[in-house]
Amino acid sequence: MTTEVTPPSTSASPTARQVWTRTRGIALALVLLLAAAVAIAVVRSDARHGELDPRSADPNGSRAVAELLADRGVDTRVVTTLDAATAAAGPDTTLLVAVPDLLTAPQQTRLRSATADSAGRTVLVSAGSRSVEQLAPGVTADPATSFDSTLAPRCDLPAARRAGTADTGGIRYTTTVLGADECYPSERLSTLLRVPAPSGDGDTVLLGSPDILLNDRLAEHGNASLALQLLGSRPHLVWYLPSLADASAASEEGERGFFDLLPSGWLWGTLQLFVAAALAALWRARRLGPLVPERLPVAIRASETVEGRARLYRKANARDRAATALRSATRTRLAPLAGVPVTQAHAPEALLPALSAHLQGDGHDLHALLFGPPPGDDAALIQLADRLDALEREVRRP
Repeated sequence: MTTEVTPPSTSASPTARQVWTRTRGIALALVLLLAAAVAIAVVRSDARHGELDPRSADPNGSRAVAELLADRGVDTRVVTTLDAATAAAGPDTTLLVAVPDLLTAPQQTRLRSATADSAGRTVLVSAGSRSVEQLAPGVTADPATSFDSTLAPRCDLPAARRAGTADTGGIRYTTTVLGADECYPSERLSTLLRVPAPSGDGDTVLLGSPDILLNDRLAEHGNASLALQLLGSRPHLVWYLPSLADASAASEEGERGFFDLLPSGWLWGTLQLFVAAALAALWRARRLGPLVPERLPVAIRASETVEGRARLYRKANARDRAATALRSATRTRLAPLAGVPVTQAHAPEALLPALSAHLQGDGHDLHALLFGPPPGDDAALIQLADRLDALEREVRRP
Protein backbone atom coordinates (compact mmCIF):
# COMPACT_ATOMS: atom_id res chain seq x y z
CA MET A 1 0.00 0.00 0.00
CA THR A 2 1.49 3.25 -1.09
CA THR A 3 0.58 6.67 0.22
CA GLU A 4 0.52 9.60 -2.17
CA VAL A 5 2.36 12.57 -0.75
CA THR A 6 1.48 16.05 -1.95
CA PRO A 7 4.64 17.97 -2.79
CA PRO A 8 5.07 20.79 -0.26
CA SER A 9 5.22 24.38 -1.35
CA THR A 10 8.79 25.47 -1.65
CA SER A 11 10.08 27.79 1.02
CA ALA A 12 12.19 29.53 -1.64
CA SER A 13 9.06 31.27 -2.90
CA PRO A 14 9.11 34.74 -1.26
CA THR A 15 6.37 35.54 1.19
CA ALA A 16 4.49 38.84 1.25
CA ARG A 17 6.67 40.05 4.12
CA GLN A 18 9.86 39.16 2.26
CA VAL A 19 8.63 40.94 -0.86
CA TRP A 20 7.81 44.03 1.18
CA THR A 21 11.20 43.92 2.92
CA ARG A 22 13.01 43.77 -0.43
CA THR A 23 10.94 46.42 -2.21
CA ARG A 24 10.13 48.91 0.52
CA GLY A 25 13.19 51.02 -0.30
CA ILE A 26 12.17 51.31 -3.95
CA ALA A 27 8.56 51.97 -2.97
CA LEU A 28 9.63 54.72 -0.57
CA ALA A 29 11.81 56.32 -3.25
CA LEU A 30 8.92 56.27 -5.73
CA VAL A 31 6.56 57.81 -3.17
CA LEU A 32 9.06 60.57 -2.39
CA LEU A 33 9.61 61.21 -6.10
CA LEU A 34 5.87 61.40 -6.72
CA ALA A 35 5.38 63.74 -3.76
CA ALA A 36 8.18 66.00 -4.99
CA ALA A 37 6.69 66.09 -8.49
CA VAL A 38 3.26 66.99 -7.10
CA ALA A 39 4.77 69.68 -4.87
CA ILE A 40 6.73 71.22 -7.74
CA ALA A 41 3.64 71.15 -9.96
CA VAL A 42 1.55 72.82 -7.27
CA VAL A 43 4.16 75.50 -6.63
CA ARG A 44 4.58 76.25 -10.31
CA SER A 45 0.86 76.24 -10.97
CA ASP A 46 0.32 78.64 -8.10
CA ALA A 47 3.04 80.91 -9.41
CA ARG A 48 1.51 81.02 -12.89
CA HIS A 49 -2.14 80.93 -11.90
CA GLY A 50 -4.09 83.91 -13.21
CA GLU A 51 -1.05 85.81 -14.47
CA LEU A 52 -2.19 89.19 -15.83
CA ASP A 53 -5.80 88.04 -15.44
CA PRO A 54 -8.23 90.76 -14.20
CA ARG A 55 -10.22 88.06 -12.38
CA SER A 56 -7.24 86.86 -10.33
CA ALA A 57 -6.29 88.16 -6.88
CA ASP A 58 -2.87 86.48 -7.02
CA PRO A 59 0.22 88.70 -6.84
CA ASN A 60 0.67 88.32 -10.62
CA GLY A 61 -3.03 88.87 -11.32
CA SER A 62 -4.69 92.15 -12.26
CA ARG A 63 -7.91 92.14 -10.28
CA ALA A 64 -6.96 95.29 -8.35
CA VAL A 65 -6.75 97.50 -11.44
CA ALA A 66 -10.04 96.06 -12.72
CA GLU A 67 -11.73 96.94 -9.42
CA LEU A 68 -10.37 100.49 -9.53
CA LEU A 69 -11.59 100.90 -13.11
CA ALA A 70 -15.02 99.62 -12.10
CA ASP A 71 -15.20 102.32 -9.39
CA ARG A 72 -14.67 104.89 -12.15
CA GLY A 73 -17.43 103.47 -14.34
CA VAL A 74 -15.27 101.42 -16.71
CA ASP A 75 -16.54 97.88 -17.21
CA THR A 76 -14.00 95.14 -17.87
CA ARG A 77 -14.76 92.08 -19.96
CA VAL A 78 -12.35 89.16 -20.41
CA VAL A 79 -12.16 87.36 -23.77
CA THR A 80 -9.93 84.45 -24.77
CA THR A 81 -10.62 84.10 -28.50
CA LEU A 82 -9.60 86.23 -31.44
CA ASP A 83 -13.16 86.38 -32.77
CA ALA A 84 -14.44 87.91 -29.54
CA ALA A 85 -11.55 90.38 -29.40
CA THR A 86 -12.01 91.65 -32.98
CA ALA A 87 -15.78 91.86 -32.54
CA ALA A 88 -15.36 94.07 -29.47
CA ALA A 89 -13.12 96.66 -31.13
CA GLY A 90 -14.80 100.07 -31.36
CA PRO A 91 -14.41 103.78 -30.65
CA ASP A 92 -15.65 103.47 -27.06
CA THR A 93 -13.50 100.42 -26.24
CA THR A 94 -9.96 99.89 -25.03
CA LEU A 95 -8.63 96.53 -26.19
CA LEU A 96 -5.79 95.19 -24.04
CA VAL A 97 -3.80 92.27 -25.51
CA ALA A 98 -2.04 90.56 -22.61
CA VAL A 99 0.49 88.39 -24.46
CA PRO A 100 0.66 89.42 -28.14
CA ASP A 101 3.55 87.04 -28.86
CA LEU A 102 1.21 84.06 -28.39
CA LEU A 103 -0.73 85.06 -31.50
CA THR A 104 0.21 83.56 -34.84
CA ALA A 105 1.06 85.82 -37.75
CA PRO A 106 -2.39 85.40 -39.39
CA GLN A 107 -4.05 86.13 -36.06
CA GLN A 108 -2.01 89.29 -35.65
CA THR A 109 -2.96 90.41 -39.16
CA ARG A 110 -6.65 89.92 -38.38
CA LEU A 111 -6.35 91.78 -35.10
CA ARG A 112 -4.55 94.69 -36.76
CA SER A 113 -7.21 94.94 -39.48
CA ALA A 114 -9.96 95.07 -36.85
CA THR A 115 -8.31 97.72 -34.67
CA ALA A 116 -6.69 100.00 -37.29
CA ASP A 117 -9.92 101.82 -38.18
CA SER A 118 -11.88 101.20 -34.97
CA ALA A 119 -11.03 104.65 -33.49
CA GLY A 120 -10.46 102.91 -30.16
CA ARG A 121 -7.34 102.29 -28.12
CA THR A 122 -5.24 99.11 -28.34
CA VAL A 123 -2.81 98.34 -25.50
CA LEU A 124 -0.09 95.77 -26.24
CA VAL A 125 1.69 94.36 -23.18
CA SER A 126 5.30 93.18 -23.64
CA ALA A 127 5.01 92.84 -27.41
CA GLY A 128 8.18 91.44 -28.98
CA SER A 129 9.77 92.12 -32.36
CA ARG A 130 7.51 89.73 -34.29
CA SER A 131 4.38 91.17 -32.72
CA VAL A 132 5.11 94.86 -33.26
CA GLU A 133 5.83 94.28 -36.96
CA GLN A 134 2.24 93.16 -37.44
CA LEU A 135 0.33 95.03 -34.75
CA ALA A 136 2.19 98.35 -34.76
CA PRO A 137 3.73 99.12 -38.17
CA GLY A 138 6.58 101.59 -37.96
CA VAL A 139 7.60 100.42 -34.48
CA THR A 140 10.72 98.39 -33.71
CA ALA A 141 11.32 96.41 -30.53
CA ASP A 142 14.89 96.34 -29.30
CA PRO A 143 16.11 92.80 -28.50
CA ALA A 144 17.93 94.01 -25.38
CA THR A 145 15.48 94.62 -22.55
CA SER A 146 15.84 97.35 -19.97
CA PHE A 147 17.43 96.54 -16.64
CA ASP A 148 15.83 99.60 -15.04
CA SER A 149 12.39 98.97 -13.56
CA THR A 150 11.46 102.38 -12.17
CA LEU A 151 11.75 105.15 -14.74
CA ALA A 152 10.73 108.78 -15.15
CA PRO A 153 8.28 109.78 -17.96
CA ARG A 154 10.39 112.42 -19.82
CA CYS A 155 7.69 112.98 -22.43
CA ASP A 156 4.68 115.22 -23.06
CA LEU A 157 2.00 112.52 -22.74
CA PRO A 158 -0.45 113.89 -20.14
CA ALA A 159 -1.10 110.49 -18.59
CA ALA A 160 2.63 109.88 -18.07
CA ARG A 161 3.30 113.38 -16.70
CA ARG A 162 0.48 113.08 -14.16
CA ALA A 163 1.59 109.60 -13.07
CA GLY A 164 5.28 110.45 -12.67
CA THR A 165 7.76 107.65 -12.12
CA ALA A 166 6.44 104.14 -12.74
CA ASP A 167 7.62 100.56 -13.06
CA THR A 168 7.68 100.29 -16.83
CA GLY A 169 11.06 98.85 -17.89
CA GLY A 170 11.08 95.64 -19.90
CA ILE A 171 11.07 95.75 -23.70
CA ARG A 172 12.21 99.03 -25.29
CA TYR A 173 10.72 100.52 -28.44
CA THR A 174 11.58 103.04 -31.12
CA THR A 175 9.37 104.37 -33.93
CA THR A 176 9.41 106.43 -37.11
CA VAL A 177 5.74 107.42 -36.83
CA LEU A 178 5.20 111.16 -36.55
CA GLY A 179 3.36 112.40 -33.48
CA ALA A 180 4.20 109.34 -31.36
CA ASP A 181 4.81 109.78 -27.63
CA GLU A 182 7.98 108.06 -26.46
CA CYS A 183 7.92 107.86 -22.66
CA TYR A 184 9.91 106.36 -19.81
CA PRO A 185 13.17 106.05 -21.76
CA SER A 186 15.91 103.62 -20.79
CA GLU A 187 19.22 104.20 -22.57
CA ARG A 188 17.50 106.52 -25.09
CA LEU A 189 14.77 103.98 -26.01
CA SER A 190 11.23 104.24 -24.64
CA THR A 191 9.54 101.55 -22.57
CA LEU A 192 6.08 103.11 -23.08
CA LEU A 193 5.11 104.17 -26.58
CA ARG A 194 1.83 105.70 -27.82
CA VAL A 195 1.38 105.58 -31.59
CA PRO A 196 -1.57 107.52 -33.07
CA ALA A 197 -3.74 105.84 -35.69
CA PRO A 198 -3.21 106.95 -39.31
CA SER A 199 -6.81 108.18 -39.51
CA GLY A 200 -6.33 110.47 -36.54
CA ASP A 201 -8.80 108.68 -34.25
CA GLY A 202 -7.64 106.03 -31.85
CA ASP A 203 -4.13 104.94 -30.94
CA THR A 204 -1.93 102.01 -29.97
CA VAL A 205 -0.08 101.93 -26.66
CA LEU A 206 2.88 99.59 -26.17
CA LEU A 207 3.93 98.68 -22.63
CA GLY A 208 7.36 97.15 -22.29
CA SER A 209 6.47 95.47 -18.99
CA PRO A 210 3.21 94.35 -17.32
CA ASP A 211 4.38 95.51 -13.86
CA ILE A 212 2.03 98.51 -13.60
CA LEU A 213 -0.96 96.13 -14.04
CA LEU A 214 0.00 93.54 -11.43
CA ASN A 215 -1.66 93.37 -8.02
CA ASP A 216 1.56 93.41 -6.02
CA ARG A 217 3.04 96.37 -7.94
CA LEU A 218 -0.02 98.56 -8.44
CA ALA A 219 0.43 100.59 -5.22
CA GLU A 220 4.07 101.47 -5.94
CA HIS A 221 5.18 104.81 -7.44
CA GLY A 222 2.74 106.07 -10.08
CA ASN A 223 1.75 102.62 -11.36
CA ALA A 224 -1.92 102.88 -10.40
CA SER A 225 -2.32 106.35 -11.91
CA LEU A 226 -0.64 105.37 -15.15
CA ALA A 227 -2.65 102.13 -15.46
CA LEU A 228 -5.99 103.83 -14.78
CA GLN A 229 -5.32 106.59 -17.31
CA LEU A 230 -4.16 104.24 -20.06
CA LEU A 231 -7.01 101.75 -19.57
CA GLY A 232 -9.78 104.15 -18.49
CA SER A 233 -9.87 106.50 -21.45
CA ARG A 234 -12.94 104.63 -22.84
CA PRO A 235 -16.01 103.39 -20.98
CA HIS A 236 -15.39 99.76 -22.00
CA LEU A 237 -12.27 97.66 -21.50
CA VAL A 238 -11.88 94.33 -23.29
CA TRP A 239 -9.10 92.26 -21.73
CA TYR A 240 -7.86 89.77 -24.32
CA LEU A 241 -5.95 86.78 -22.92
CA PRO A 242 -4.66 84.88 -25.98
CA SER A 243 -4.82 81.12 -25.66
CA LEU A 244 -2.99 78.38 -27.50
CA ALA A 245 -6.28 76.47 -27.57
CA ASP A 246 -7.96 79.16 -29.68
CA ALA A 247 -9.48 77.48 -32.74
CA SER A 248 -8.57 80.47 -34.93
CA ALA A 249 -4.86 79.61 -34.62
CA ALA A 250 -5.36 76.18 -36.20
CA SER A 251 -7.85 77.39 -38.78
CA GLU A 252 -5.56 80.19 -39.92
CA GLU A 253 -2.47 78.02 -40.25
CA GLY A 254 -4.28 74.92 -41.49
CA GLU A 255 -3.71 71.36 -40.42
CA ARG A 256 -0.06 70.52 -39.84
CA GLY A 257 1.36 67.05 -39.62
CA PHE A 258 3.98 65.69 -37.28
CA PHE A 259 6.88 66.36 -39.66
CA ASP A 260 5.72 69.96 -40.12
CA LEU A 261 6.29 70.55 -36.41
CA LEU A 262 9.89 69.31 -36.52
CA PRO A 263 12.62 71.92 -37.02
CA SER A 264 14.29 72.22 -40.38
CA GLY A 265 17.34 70.04 -40.90
CA TRP A 266 16.02 67.17 -38.81
CA LEU A 267 16.44 64.72 -41.71
CA TRP A 268 20.13 65.46 -42.19
CA GLY A 269 20.70 65.39 -38.44
CA THR A 270 19.06 61.98 -38.15
CA LEU A 271 21.11 60.66 -41.08
CA GLN A 272 24.33 61.85 -39.43
CA LEU A 273 23.37 60.07 -36.21
CA PHE A 274 22.82 56.82 -38.12
CA VAL A 275 26.19 57.16 -39.84
CA ALA A 276 27.91 57.87 -36.52
CA ALA A 277 26.19 54.85 -34.93
CA ALA A 278 27.27 52.59 -37.80
CA LEU A 279 30.89 53.78 -37.55
CA ALA A 280 30.87 53.24 -33.78
CA ALA A 281 29.48 49.73 -34.27
CA LEU A 282 32.21 48.88 -36.78
CA TRP A 283 34.86 50.27 -34.48
CA ARG A 284 33.69 48.40 -31.39
CA ALA A 285 32.55 45.19 -33.10
CA ARG A 286 34.40 41.97 -32.24
CA ARG A 287 36.19 40.21 -35.03
CA LEU A 288 34.49 36.83 -35.45
CA GLY A 289 36.70 33.84 -36.15
CA PRO A 290 36.72 30.08 -35.63
CA LEU A 291 35.71 28.77 -32.23
CA VAL A 292 38.66 28.11 -29.96
CA PRO A 293 38.28 25.80 -26.98
CA GLU A 294 39.33 27.49 -23.79
CA ARG A 295 40.37 25.65 -20.68
CA LEU A 296 38.99 26.83 -17.37
CA PRO A 297 41.63 28.66 -15.35
CA VAL A 298 40.67 26.83 -12.14
CA ALA A 299 39.29 23.32 -11.53
CA ILE A 300 36.67 23.45 -8.80
CA ARG A 301 36.38 20.39 -6.61
CA ALA A 302 33.00 18.71 -6.30
CA SER A 303 33.02 19.12 -2.51
CA GLU A 304 33.31 22.88 -2.86
CA THR A 305 30.42 22.95 -5.29
CA VAL A 306 28.29 20.92 -2.90
CA GLU A 307 29.24 23.15 0.02
CA GLY A 308 28.48 26.31 -1.93
CA ARG A 309 25.09 25.00 -3.00
CA ALA A 310 24.31 23.97 0.55
CA ARG A 311 25.11 27.45 1.79
CA LEU A 312 22.78 28.92 -0.80
CA TYR A 313 20.01 26.60 0.38
CA ARG A 314 20.66 27.60 3.97
CA LYS A 315 20.68 31.31 3.16
CA ALA A 316 17.34 30.94 1.36
CA ASN A 317 15.98 28.78 4.21
CA ALA A 318 15.17 26.16 1.53
CA ARG A 319 15.24 22.96 3.60
CA ASP A 320 12.65 21.42 1.29
CA ARG A 321 14.87 21.93 -1.76
CA ALA A 322 17.86 20.49 0.07
CA ALA A 323 15.88 17.46 1.27
CA THR A 324 14.54 16.87 -2.22
CA ALA A 325 18.04 16.98 -3.68
CA LEU A 326 19.38 14.54 -1.06
CA ARG A 327 16.51 12.06 -1.52
CA SER A 328 16.63 12.25 -5.31
CA ALA A 329 20.38 11.55 -5.42
CA THR A 330 20.00 8.67 -2.94
CA ARG A 331 17.15 7.06 -4.92
CA THR A 332 19.18 7.34 -8.12
CA ARG A 333 22.11 5.50 -6.54
CA LEU A 334 19.98 2.89 -4.75
CA ALA A 335 17.85 1.86 -7.76
CA PRO A 336 20.61 -0.07 -9.64
CA LEU A 337 21.68 -1.73 -6.38
CA ALA A 338 18.12 -2.98 -5.80
CA GLY A 339 17.69 -4.13 -9.41
CA VAL A 340 15.36 -1.29 -10.42
CA PRO A 341 15.93 0.67 -13.64
CA VAL A 342 17.12 4.21 -13.11
CA THR A 343 14.08 5.49 -15.02
CA GLN A 344 11.87 4.12 -12.24
CA ALA A 345 14.09 5.20 -9.35
CA HIS A 346 11.64 7.94 -8.32
CA ALA A 347 8.51 5.76 -8.49
CA PRO A 348 7.62 4.51 -4.97
CA GLU A 349 5.68 1.53 -6.31
CA ALA A 350 8.80 0.26 -8.11
CA LEU A 351 11.64 1.20 -5.78
CA LEU A 352 10.20 0.51 -2.30
CA PRO A 353 9.26 -3.20 -2.82
CA ALA A 354 12.70 -3.93 -4.25
CA LEU A 355 14.45 -2.26 -1.34
CA SER A 356 12.18 -3.97 1.22
CA ALA A 357 12.97 -7.38 -0.28
CA HIS A 358 16.67 -6.57 -0.35
CA LEU A 359 16.80 -5.33 3.26
CA GLN A 360 13.95 -7.33 4.75
CA GLY A 361 12.79 -4.06 6.35
CA ASP A 362 9.61 -2.07 6.90
CA GLY A 363 8.37 -0.51 3.68
CA HIS A 364 6.58 2.25 5.54
CA ASP A 365 9.82 3.48 7.13
CA LEU A 366 11.50 3.45 3.72
CA HIS A 367 8.65 5.46 2.22
CA ALA A 368 8.90 8.13 4.94
CA LEU A 369 12.69 8.24 4.51
CA LEU A 370 12.85 8.40 0.72
CA PHE A 371 9.53 10.09 -0.17
CA GLY A 372 8.41 11.76 3.06
CA PRO A 373 7.69 15.43 3.82
CA PRO A 374 10.47 18.00 4.14
CA PRO A 375 12.15 18.38 7.56
CA GLY A 376 10.90 21.13 9.81
CA ASP A 377 14.26 22.49 10.97
CA ASP A 378 17.99 22.25 10.32
CA ALA A 379 18.48 19.50 12.90
CA ALA A 380 15.87 17.33 11.17
CA LEU A 381 17.58 17.97 7.83
CA ILE A 382 20.92 16.79 9.22
CA GLN A 383 19.25 13.72 10.70
CA LEU A 384 17.66 12.98 7.31
CA ALA A 385 21.07 13.15 5.60
CA ASP A 386 22.56 10.80 8.16
CA ARG A 387 19.72 8.27 7.75
CA LEU A 388 20.06 8.38 3.95
CA ASP A 389 23.80 7.73 4.23
CA ALA A 390 23.15 4.83 6.61
CA LEU A 391 20.53 3.35 4.26
CA GLU A 392 22.90 3.53 1.30
CA ARG A 393 25.74 1.90 3.28
CA GLU A 394 23.42 -0.89 4.34
CA VAL A 395 22.28 -1.56 0.77
CA ARG A 396 25.87 -1.59 -0.46
CA ARG A 397 26.95 -3.97 2.28
CA PRO A 398 27.65 -7.45 0.78
